[in-house]
Amino acid sequence: MMKQVLLGNTGIFVSRVGLGTVKLGRNQKINYPTPFSLPKDKEILTLLDCAKELGINVLDTAPAYGTSEERLGKLIKGQRHHWVLCTKVGEEFIKGESYFDFSSSNLRHSIERSLKRLNTDYLDIVLVHSNGEDKKIIEEDGVFLTLADIKKSGLIRSFGMSTKTVEGGILAIDHSDIIMVTYNPTYTVEQTVIAYAQKKNKGVFIKKALASGHLQKIASDDPVKAAMQFIFREPGVSSVIVGTLNTTHLEYNIKCAEQAMG
Repeated sequence: MMKQVLLGNTGIFVSRVGLGTVKLGRNQKINYPTPFSLPKDKEILTLLDCAKELGINVLDTAPAYGTSEERLGKLIKGQRHHWVLCTKVGEEFIKGESYFDFSSSNLRHSIERSLKRLNTDYLDIVLVHSNGEDKKIIEEDGVFLTLADIKKSGLIRSFGMSTKTVEGGILAIDHSDIIMVTYNPTYTVEQTVIAYAQKKNKGVFIKKALASGHLQKIASDDPVKAAMQFIFREPGVSSVIVGTLNTTHLEYNIKCAEQAMG
């Protein structure tokens, strides 16, 4: 069974690899090398069963992932205790376009809707889905004040931001529980954010670990193995989020991650 670690100071234990679920509900305007069809319920159940058997307990979703939340909510019924559910606020994907709204009222509405869609009375992790203006979202829109208030009510256990800038990452670490950053052998800019999070005992999720399927560009016979070894050299990393519909790919990602962790 895959090792679990504490997610910063949240008290939540997470598997070192989590399952990203954008492909369960959206196949428009996403940066993958080959197009794909949305899976049938039976295929998703097979994927979730495989993830569980491999020791994965983190499911990463978002309202911007099309129908991902609703599909997960239906298919994990009766298994809520097993999963650490991470969803997001701030971004919507409607008729092929992304829209952003970081107002307090929209954040509250989004969380209430995610609770219904995911068929649960609490969310383990809520991340702000940044549009790239990290600093403005934190300082002017006051997203973390709203999320801290919601956390007090018990609807969410922890919160943070999926950031796009180093400055935003540092700010998010100072004002929230968790950071989600891009980090892989072809993009290392946010290493300083990971190191700062470790210093402050905050949780770190890695997104785009395999460069959205574009890692063939790195000089390696085995880009997945190379990426996992590269990422897990960083002691501040809590969990790497990988998105796939293929159980063989998922099994191989886990194998490479476990080899990288020794």
